[in-house]
Amino acid sequence: MTAIIVSDTAAPPESTQPDFTARFWGVRGSIASPGPDTLRYGGNTPCVEVRCGDALLILDAGTGIRPLGEALVREALVRQGATDIDLLLTHSHLDHICGLPFFAPAFHAGSRLRISAGHLEPGRTIRSVLQCMMASPLFPVPVEIFRADCSFHDFVAGETLHPKPGVTVRTGRLNHPDGATGYRVEFAGRSLCYVTDTEHPAEGRDAAVVELARGADLLIYDSTYTDAEYPAHAGWGHSTWQEALRVAEAAGVGRAVIFHHDPKRTDDELDAIAAAAEAARPGTIVAREGMVLAP
Repeated sequence: MTAIIVSDTAAPPESTQPDFTARFWGVRGSIASPGPDTLRYGGNTPCVEVRCGDALLILDAGTGIRPLGEALVREALVRQGATDIDLLLTHSHLDHICGLPFFAPAFHAGSRLRISAGHLEPGRTIRSVLQCMMASPLFPVPVEIFRADCSFHDFVAGETLHPKPGVTVRTGRLNHPDGATGYRVEFAGRSLCYVTDTEHPAEGRDAAVVELARGADLLIYDSTYTDAEYPAHAGWGHSTWQEALRVAEAAGVGRAVIFHHDPKRTDDELDAIAAAAEAARPGTIVAREGMVLAP
């Protein structure tokens, strides 16, 4: 099944939402980049909200998780229920975790928040990493200030997770400094693959990434650079939008999504990439904040 665009705005009508959606709250890499040149695509760092029926998964906790958290609190007030969240982190570089201390549901008693990561070397835990970030002199309050029912879970990339009944999350190791994890979320016979912060090999495709993405309806892929820019950044742990299309073809993916934009990339430059990508592989999308896709 080919992924479809549900909405290109931040608030699609509830009645039109399929039961399996991905909403983009942050699409930039490395550092937030607000300003007039990034208004249309957005300047927040990675955060994607995935709805699988009643289950809520969040992929990464960049600066985009702050407005997502505010929306979730409003939603909880309307339905007068607790927020139950599985937060899956690709890795713990700052652009993917720095929004967590500003995530409103974490401060609400009654909310449940499970934070999982699979990239850390033995002896380290995601709780200890987040405690380091939220500690003096880097941050004024510790993780313990969270009032929600928070739990921390470490796994090994390659394991299969089952966060909720009917939801399967397959994982795989990515090629990135300090490690990173790719996720494949499967629900109701459909699938989306989230592969960000990974560097492709010098020759051929990354076999592990192709296998993780094989037959997925939607592939969200690290497209920080162009092929022309990449040689100057080899070894930095990122890929290109052209490689996103090559991986999508090799894996038989329904629709590729260009993601993790370079913070220097302007809206006009992203428009040009969108046109080139559409010509090369029709249906390819350049991720923008507020966009909602259905696998």
